[in-house]
Amino acid sequence: MEFASYLAGESWSDHPTCTHPLLASMARMVNDCTSDTARWRLVPLIPSVIGLHGDDHRVRLLIAVRAATSALSVTSAEHQHALAVGILNCERHLAGDSGELPAGLALRIRAAFDEAPAAERWAREFIASMGSWSRSKFTDRTAETIIRVSVQGIAEACTPNPDDRLYDLLTGAIDDCVDVLRPRPESTRAPEQPARTVETQPHLRRPVNARS
Repeated sequence: MEFASYLAGESWSDHPTCTHPLLASMARMVNDCTSDTARWRLVPLIPSVIGLHGDDHRVRLLIAVRAATSALSVTSAEHQHALAVGILNCERHLAGDSGELPAGLALRIRAAFDEAPAAERWAREFIASMGSWSRSKFTDRTAETIIRVSVQGIAEACTPNPDDRLYDLLTGAIDDCVDVLRPRPESTRAPEQPARTVETQPHLRRPVNARS
């Protein structure tokens, strides 16, 4: 992020104004948690975060759900519970009044839960016991916590290639921000898949087996 500030013509800082604060926060965390031998792979990503800033409330939600779904299957059981609740919270806020999510996001969430069914079950039971949860706000601090737990969980996981998962997490978050903050012309976009409805009543939910 310091090099991004330099390329953007700003004062040298790891908190440049040229990048959304939560994307910059994820970039710093991924950089810090990536091994020395793999950190060079992050360098070509630096220009792609410049200019990704704005006030769209979806950004914090998309970054947080990207992080949580990436980490859910590999982090500790305790963190899985927190991340599963975070995913459902992001899902609810992103769906809004329509109750619908883009199919790609819905499938990614479904795939993450399919790999951690016990965490999903715990989270839905926990939420059901919290009658006021529907009125809770989703703040930058909430997103920051989800991102921190996710990145640390991936870095500490007993998996063969945590560096690859961290790299994929950051590139995916950058793509999410581009889609919201720097949308492509309609003529260059791939056809959208039909939206999927977010199920708000767990006992009526049918499993989706497709993987993103």
